[in-house]
Amino acid sequence: MMLGAGHVLTVGGGYLALLFIIAFLTDRLAAAGRARFLMSPVVYTLSLAVYCTSWTFYGAVGTAVRSGLEFVTIYIGPTLALMAWWLFLPKLVRVAKAQRVTSIADFLSARYGKSRPVAVLVTFIAIASITPYIALQLLAVSLSFTALVGEAGDGADTAFWVAVAMVFFVCMFGTRRLNADESQPGIVAAIAFESIVKMAALLAISLFAVLLLPRGATPGAAFEDWHRALAAVGSMRPDGEMRWLVLNALSAAAIVCLPRQFQVAVVENRSESHVAVASWLFPLYLFLMTLGVLPIAAAGLTGLPAGAEPDLFVLSLPLAHGSDVLAIAAFIGGLSAATSMVIVASLALAVMISNHLVAPELADRPGRSPTGLTSAVLFTRRVAIATVLGLGYLYSRASGGDAGLASIGLIAFAGVAQFAPALIGGIFWRNANRFGATAGLGAGAVVWLFTLLLPSFGVATGIVAMLRHVLLPEALAGADGVDPLVFGASLSLAVNLFLYAVVSLATKGEVIDELQATLFVDALHRGGPEPTLRRSAQRRDLYRLAQRILGPVRAHAIFQEKGFAVDEQPADSAFVAHVEREIGYAVGAASAHTLVARVATGEPLSVDAAITLLRETQDAMAAARALGVRSVELERTAAELRSANAALTDLLTEKDDFLSRVSHEMRTPLTAIRSFAELLAEGPHDAVRQARFIAIISSEAERLTRLLDDILDLGRLEAGMAPMHPEPIDVTAVARASVMAMEGFAERSGVRLRLEAGAPVPAHADADRLKQVVVNLISNAVKFSGGADEVVVEVAVEEGLATIRVRDGGRGISEAIRPRLFTKFAGSFDQDNRNGAGLGLAISRQIMAGLGGDLVLEDTGPQGTTFAARLPRDAAIAA
Repeated sequence: MMLGAGHVLTVGGGYLALLFIIAFLTDRLAAAGRARFLMSPVVYTLSLAVYCTSWTFYGAVGTAVRSGLEFVTIYIGPTLALMAWWLFLPKLVRVAKAQRVTSIADFLSARYGKSRPVAVLVTFIAIASITPYIALQLLAVSLSFTALVGEAGDGADTAFWVAVAMVFFVCMFGTRRLNADESQPGIVAAIAFESIVKMAALLAISLFAVLLLPRGATPGAAFEDWHRALAAVGSMRPDGEMRWLVLNALSAAAIVCLPRQFQVAVVENRSESHVAVASWLFPLYLFLMTLGVLPIAAAGLTGLPAGAEPDLFVLSLPLAHGSDVLAIAAFIGGLSAATSMVIVASLALAVMISNHLVAPELADRPGRSPTGLTSAVLFTRRVAIATVLGLGYLYSRASGGDAGLASIGLIAFAGVAQFAPALIGGIFWRNANRFGATAGLGAGAVVWLFTLLLPSFGVATGIVAMLRHVLLPEALAGADGVDPLVFGASLSLAVNLFLYAVVSLATKGEVIDELQATLFVDALHRGGPEPTLRRSAQRRDLYRLAQRILGPVRAHAIFQEKGFAVDEQPADSAFVAHVEREIGYAVGAASAHTLVARVATGEPLSVDAAITLLRETQDAMAAARALGVRSVELERTAAELRSANAALTDLLTEKDDFLSRVSHEMRTPLTAIRSFAELLAEGPHDAVRQARFIAIISSEAERLTRLLDDILDLGRLEAGMAPMHPEPIDVTAVARASVMAMEGFAERSGVRLRLEAGAPVPAHADADRLKQVVVNLISNAVKFSGGADEVVVEVAVEEGLATIRVRDGGRGISEAIRPRLFTKFAGSFDQDNRNGAGLGLAISRQIMAGLGGDLVLEDTGPQGTTFAARLPRDAAIAA
């Protein structure tokens, strides 16, 4: 029984339209700070299920029919890898975030001295491995459509239109921002949704298959056929132990080394804790997918005609028994499995192509547009997406249903497994360098190309035969003596690993290699600021470079964030490294390092000595721990005591200064009160004079009372004894009331207050205390506006936090004051006005802490200062 082509196309097109809607709405919600569901570990786990492609959805059943239990290796490998997640995944995620990694090519390039040859080599291996794999997905969709509609589908090129739709989808939701390390919320939501769809579809058909199994001529014959079919799909190939081990190893490597898996597992990860949840939830997902395979395979063997294509049992089974709904569900499930892989894989490849192949060439060309390389790089990524999918489509058309394409999934696994030695070795082995990584990757890729990829097209069989005779004993050198996949994967990985280790030991990397090795290997144990190469460059040169690559707007923002002027002053090492990371978004870490090196001067000998000293110190610490020596711990304790003593000395100095200011603040009103009281006591005065004296005494007494109240209030807040009265409030309304309360003060100071707020922002907090904070911030902004005619108060929702910003136009806060700005000993942050006890910010910070939020200095510089009070919208109020 066949379905109408128009009906199937309508359903398939509607499903793809649904994906667009999900991605569009998620992007809108994320922009408004309302997509908190994306931070869930469940969504992260579902995004990992992009691993389950149409090869898994359709081909697992075919593999079970042809090779028995071999199909479970595709699920066991990732399960074993995630069971050992604590060994490597947290380090991968932490390093990727610290280095602003955008792809697996970027990761390996950054580890090995920011080497562009490493990045280029990884990119070409990924293209060679994944493009035919994409073709497999398009071919699976085309074959499943033909299976549903029969001859009516001969004129419909389903693969082409799916490829077109995916080009449009990925370009729309994956190439709108240059920073490829930023989350793609729309794509992540669509992938998570598709993971649910394909699992639900497979389990529904599996349940349908279970209900079909008892049918037959007689109950006995039916159950006998059933058991015979289950025995066939539950058996193992004779002498298949080595193949079993190799498939498990390749699948375990694929869960991280596939560019799409690295994208969702590392680049899209937003919390290391999500990995812990995925370590048991994703294996559960794979287990459910595994359970769905066996009943379908057994039912297909017993209920479908002999010669039926096993890869299409998922579709053929419901069709053969008249279940159109389940047949459509199977088609949608396969479409979900194919499109999710195509979306993420094409995006990952496009980022690698643009950053490591094209953008570096564009960076050397003069005459950049006003947006720098941004527009060119984004355009390149879109062209790369269209090119990769176009090549996949052409390959699917050229190969048709050949057997070579059916094995391309495992061949792709073997190809990307070449990344594993350099990837895993790079985060554990300090001595590995760019020369070893390049040699291992290059040689492994060549062996893989000649033993697996080209033979799948009927090419290079003579070379493979020669390698077999040279490397294998005579008993195994025949054409059927050893499995081609086992031979090719084992040989390529062995050559890769051997050269990676030997060349790394025989050569010495540059200073940048050793520095990056330290950052990667010690990622989970290193504390303090990140070590950087000691380099310097004129700020103007750095600005010109950033402007040429990123455009003037982004370049200006980079300097403004740090409060730096564009002048001939030298920039320190930290700022040079910061500019390099920003440029790396556009052209990759390797090219960014090369470009910055053109304008920066370094001190390699000093850095080399520092790295050598660091290594010796680490070796000494390891030896001390092994011998049980306490000297390192004692030295650390002594250093901490010295640091604490220095901090205490600074604190005592600040305390003395604070007490001096408070004494001055108290002495001034007390002196006025005593002076005017003595005048009143000296003799009679006229009524007007007497009233003026009394008013001054009252005003100064109130001033003294306010100072004492501030000191007492701060003490109660620090002790956690200040009363808080939480209730449902509207943060926007509190901000508006604060602005209204300060309008008179601002007008007398010649400053206009402007409120930028939209819809109500509900929260659970103490409205009076929050208003106290906002009023204090507005008061400071007005007093220190530096002659600017406007102070802006903004209310926004960002990542689930209700945020109130107060921005003035003053000349900024001195860098020397910033570290103690919120302490009670800080004093006024105005350089020319040292009056006042300076308790306002300290009190405000304590109030926000009591409300479950925080008060931070968000930005300061010659253009003004911005303070931000952030409050969790569902925060519990501290007692």
